[in-house]
Amino acid sequence: MFSKILIANRGEIAVRLIRACQELGIRCVAAYSEADQNSLPVFLAEEKFCLGPPPSSQSYLNMDKIIQAALKTKAEAVHPGYGYLAENGQFARKCADHGLIFIGPTPENLELSGDKITCKKIMEKAGIPVIPWSQKLINSFDEAKHFSQILGYPVMLKATAGGGGRGIRICPNEESLRTEFPIAKIEAQATFGHDGLYLEKCISPARHIEFQILADKKGKVTQLGERECTIQRRYQKLIEESPSPRLTPLLRQKMAHAALAAAQAVKYFNAGTVEFLLDEEDNFYFLEINARIQVEHPVTEMTTGVDLIKAQIRLAAGQDLTFREEEIKPRGWAIECRLNAEDPAQNFKPSPGLITEFHAPGGFGVRLDTHIYQGYELPIYYDSLIGKLITHDVTRAGAIRIMKRALRELRIQPIKTTIPLHLQIMDDPLFLEGRFNTAFIKRFVPEEEEEE
Repeated sequence: MFSKILIANRGEIAVRLIRACQELGIRCVAAYSEADQNSLPVFLAEEKFCLGPPPSSQSYLNMDKIIQAALKTKAEAVHPGYGYLAENGQFARKCADHGLIFIGPTPENLELSGDKITCKKIMEKAGIPVIPWSQKLINSFDEAKHFSQILGYPVMLKATAGGGGRGIRICPNEESLRTEFPIAKIEAQATFGHDGLYLEKCISPARHIEFQILADKKGKVTQLGERECTIQRRYQKLIEESPSPRLTPLLRQKMAHAALAAAQAVKYFNAGTVEFLLDEEDNFYFLEINARIQVEHPVTEMTTGVDLIKAQIRLAAGQDLTFREEEIKPRGWAIECRLNAEDPAQNFKPSPGLITEFHAPGGFGVRLDTHIYQGYELPIYYDSLIGKLITHDVTRAGAIRIMKRALRELRIQPIKTTIPLHLQIMDDPLFLEGRFNTAFIKRFVPEEEEEE
C-alpha cells in the first residue's frame, strides 16, 4: 500500500480523496492553486504544495508542475479525482515515466475512452448495441448531409474528443445541420484540440443509465449496479439515483451483462462507468466509457456499502478485487442532488462569493460531500459545483422524503444555489412516479434558455 499520495484536484472531490486516504493510513499532499490557499483540502491534508496562479492552465492542468509537486514531496502516487487531468492519457504516461502511480485506468484505457470512434467500433465488434452513427469522421457539410439522410433526423453532431456532455449539437433538420456544422468544428478544435466530428442518430426521448465497474490487474471485472442519470441540463447531470426506477430485473441483467462485456472488450482497469441510452421501447445503446471516478459515485456507495475511492487506491496498489459480483447485494435507494453555486432564476448565473452562513443537514440516511464552510469565499475561477447531498432509505419514496427534509435544512447564504430547483423537482409528480426522460428539465427551465 502507498504511504503518501498527491491529490491533484480541488473542491469536494479533493476532500473526499483525502478522507479515504487518511482512513487507509495514507498521508496526503494537497496540490492547490493560489486561489485555493484557504480551501478545506489544504486544511485537511498533512502536506500542501502550491501549484501556481489561479487559472487552471497554470495550476490544476499544469502536468509538469503536478509531477514536480509529487516528486518534491516524495509521494508515490497521484490521484486526479474527476475532471482536469483525470482522463488524460498523456498525464498518466508522464506519471509512469517519473515512477509515479496514476490512480485510475491505464493510459491505453484513457486514450481509447477519449477516442469515441475507435471505442464504438470495438463495442460493435463485441456485439454491444451502439447508437446508429456515421461510421467515420465527417469532414464536410456534404458528408454530414449524406449521413444524416441515411440515419434520419434528428441527428447529433459530436466531437470525437468530447466528453462530460460537451461537444454535442442536436440538429433536427438539414437547415440546422448547415448552421451547426462549421460552428461545431470550430468549438471542437478550441475545446478539445481536435476538430473531428461524427454523426449519431438522436435517440429521444431517452433515459441515461450508467453502470459502475471495477477491474483489477488480473482482468477480473465486476459491476456494482446502475445509476439513473437522466435528469440533466445542457448534458450536465443534476440528480442521480440508484437503482433506476425504470429498469426491470431482466433489463437490468441485460444491461449489466453488456457493461461487463464492454469493460472486458477494452481490457479495462480500475474504476469507471459504462454509459447507455435507453429508449422508450427498452432498447439500450452504448454511449461511452467514463474512465474515472464519477461525481455521482456516492449513490452506489450508499446502496452497496463499497467505498469506491478506497477500491481505486487498492487496485492501483496492485491488490486484487476481494469480492465477487454476486456478493454485492444493493440495499435500499439512494438519491444525489448536485449543489451548484448558480441562480436557477437567472438562467443559472454563477454565484461565487463569501459564505457567511452555512448549516449542514444531518439525521439518518443523510450524507453531504462538500468543501465549503462558513467564512469560505468561493473563487470565481472554477466549476460551480460546491457539493453533493445524498440521501438513502429502504424505498425510493423514503429517500425522496429525506432529501426534501435535508434540502430545507441545508443553509448556504448569501450566495445563490440550486437548492430551490431541487426542492421543486422533489415535488414534481412525474419525478415522484419515476416517469421522466432527458427533456425533463424543460418543465422547470424554459426551452429558449436551455438552448442558449
